[in-house]
Amino acid sequence: MSDTVLVKARIAIDAVDRELLGAVNRRLELVRTLHEHKLENGLPLRDASREDGMIAALQEENPGPLSDEAVGRLFRFVLDLIREEVHGA
Repeated sequence: MSDTVLVKARIAIDAVDRELLGAVNRRLELVRTLHEHKLENGLPLRDASREDGMIAALQEENPGPLSDEAVGRLFRFVLDLIREEVHGA
């Protein structure tokens, strides 16, 4: 006997996970391009005030149910992860 609610939920969750993976990979490609531009032009690689502003804007736009605190933690994690990937590449 199969639980159709469970199966449908898992299929939907898997689809969202693939969307998240695609979005993070696209972000990484964009950041790598920006990183190269900054290196070529002698610009600082990190702009902490830009990061803070980006997170604040996302928290403001957040419709929920994810808490604003969680939005901050999520995007700090993404920023750190992307930074590791760019510098490790």
